[in-house]
Amino acid sequence: MREVRSPYSGDVVGEVPEATWSDVDHALDAATHAFETTRSQSAFDRSQVLLAGAAGIKARAEELTRLIVAEGGKPYKNAKVEVSRAVSTLTWAGEEAKRFTGELIRLDTEGTAAGRLGVVRKFPLGVVLGIAPFNFPLNLVCHKVGPALAAGNAIVVKPASATPLTALKLEEILRDAGAGDAMQVVTTAASDAERAAQDDRVAKISFTGSTDVGWRLKSLVPKKKVTLELGGNASVIIESDADLVHAAERVAYGGFYQAGQSCISVQRVVVHESVVDAFVDALIPRVEALKVGDPADEDTDVGPLIDAAALDRVDDWVRQAIDGGARALTGAKRDDPCYLPTVLTDVRPDMKVSCNEVFGPVVTLQSYAGFDEALRIANETNYGLQAGIFTNDIERVFRAHREIRVGGVIHNDVSAFRADQMPYGGVKDSGYGREGLRYAMDDMSETRILVLSGIDL
Repeated sequence: MREVRSPYSGDVVGEVPEATWSDVDHALDAATHAFETTRSQSAFDRSQVLLAGAAGIKARAEELTRLIVAEGGKPYKNAKVEVSRAVSTLTWAGEEAKRFTGELIRLDTEGTAAGRLGVVRKFPLGVVLGIAPFNFPLNLVCHKVGPALAAGNAIVVKPASATPLTALKLEEILRDAGAGDAMQVVTTAASDAERAAQDDRVAKISFTGSTDVGWRLKSLVPKKKVTLELGGNASVIIESDADLVHAAERVAYGGFYQAGQSCISVQRVVVHESVVDAFVDALIPRVEALKVGDPADEDTDVGPLIDAAALDRVDDWVRQAIDGGARALTGAKRDDPCYLPTVLTDVRPDMKVSCNEVFGPVVTLQSYAGFDEALRIANETNYGLQAGIFTNDIERVFRAHREIRVGGVIHNDVSAFRADQMPYGGVKDSGYGREGLRYAMDDMSETRILVLSGIDL
């Protein structure tokens, strides 16, 4: 057995089995066998399992919230929202299971195809391998399990080693809901997950995690369907006509919720030079008002980093930036196991806090003179997950949507906004494919056409 410890207190909060390859092999066999049932399930039956799972999460919401706080160090208020979103995610999956269908195509557009009709249907792939991160240990697992089951697949989940307890609780809830062996959780090593990805019994991989690991995994399975949800260093553009108070409130949230440990948290704030001073005056008091500390305290805004290595890395990157000429407008201090919310300015593009993913409570701030420059700065990165833009100029909103190379642009809000039913994913180093229930279901199925002949249209 392996102990799971709180990143805040260091206390043991649970134990999980140290799964071996033999355990993973057994889970893959069980999922493969379960697929023989799920592939032929009615839309109603698939939906009922998922809706019952959503009800099960809702019924145990407080228990799950406290578990997320304990094992991941996520502040209670954020953990509570995650549980609510997980209910929504499985509910959407249950509803999409009823609507997941194909289409009829007239093929008699040529004289030689008279009397022919195409029936296009979507069929499940088989066993999905879901590899989940620590930062959303419930909802991001639901984003893999929900669409997999809704499309008729079975799934084996490898949760993050730091936060396995929530995934195991979800497995229990879904078994009670009727999923049976179609949803398996294995608390195994990364090497076994990599071996499972290459196993012939796995038809699809859905990975959320680090950029290096994700792209390596994809290179190992070039013939398989893979969805990669990787890192980001999201930008937010604040135009001169923006509501600066609203923008400051949202950046103070979007840059520091769950200690910045989110791939779409705000990292780079780009402000028009005419309003930069006013924006700073609005932002800094709001950042300094964030409560840092015990994640179990219902008033805490910023909890601990996931482990000591993450804390050391964030502190090191901030120190490097300051030594290189950056200035800290607030923060830039450790408060172990937390890091104080930090706003840096005078940051160069080649500094790690700018060009890499900080994955911590650090936001950089720079000004621009013209909108072309703002767009250039937003694109000056190897990542491309989401971006935000605060302006009332709708033409510039649509231009940002067209020209910023990201998977999503958020108007009058920060990059951190995500509704669980929307297509979510990135470009460049941020990933490949899309999540968001129906969009994930498309990637977890194959399209097959039946051509009927002799049909009187």
